[in-house]
Amino acid sequence: MTNENENQKFDKKPLTIFLIVAFLPAWLLFVLPLFFLQAQTQASRFIFQGSWSLAMWMPGLGAILANKFGEGKKFSELRLNRLGKIGIYFWAWLAPIALTAAAGFLTWLFGWGRVGSLGNLFDGDLIRAGEIPFITSPLMLVGIFASTMTLAPLFNTIFALGEELGWRGYLLPKLLPLGQGPAMIISGMIWGIWHAPVILMGHNYPGYPGIGVVLMTVFTILMGIFLSWLYLKTKSPWAPALSHGTLNAIASLPLIFLHDVDIVLGGALTSVAGWIALGVLILVMVGAGEIPVKA
Repeated sequence: MTNENENQKFDKKPLTIFLIVAFLPAWLLFVLPLFFLQAQTQASRFIFQGSWSLAMWMPGLGAILANKFGEGKKFSELRLNRLGKIGIYFWAWLAPIALTAAAGFLTWLFGWGRVGSLGNLFDGDLIRAGEIPFITSPLMLVGIFASTMTLAPLFNTIFALGEELGWRGYLLPKLLPLGQGPAMIISGMIWGIWHAPVILMGHNYPGYPGIGVVLMTVFTILMGIFLSWLYLKTKSPWAPALSHGTLNAIASLPLIFLHDVDIVLGGALTSVAGWIALGVLILVMVGAGEIPVKA
């Protein structure tokens, strides 16, 4: 486990600044829409989307402030002007898509959800919940998939960069004195806890608000290992941001086809089925010598 950051002194002051800025404003922004739930107007929906999108940039803001005032370093230290190995971006984009497909397949394989008959194949839980419009033709399905896997990841990267600048671009390197393994796990755990207000409000695991925080944290630890690998291979927050943006675009896509899914067990990358897919990927990467990442 060799990385130049592992030889640096573990400094708590900038980490404290980072965590305060990453968490407190974000949690306030997460709960802000609750005060407008009764309105059900266009303005309330704008507040909901705007506040949650802004919350995604609080870890990035924390990184900027901790880097400047906690360490007195230049903005360029955050490596936003660096892309690194371009070939890694292919894996950043492809892996969430492949993992999501695997989660959908495992959901069906283990009987945690069922595929509808030909007549209602495109009427899964995601559609019936009103998350996307009813699919009236295979051509419409192709259009949804094409935009979800191309344009949506690029658009989402803008917001995901706010998180990845914080979690992988700043927090991960600061934890590397503990070793790559602990740094990956701890940063992923903190990332999961950061989602607590959202999960308690019923997001990702509707019907499981309490245990949902634990479930999300397991997922973020596993997904965080892959995102950490992307950062350490490129030394740039852009690669994990692209992967995070792709993840946000397609993580629940199998629910277009699946019915009667227990969201804890299957249907999305955040479920147990997704954990299995991620676990296999991590084991393969460890076996191939990709984890830990060599300097």
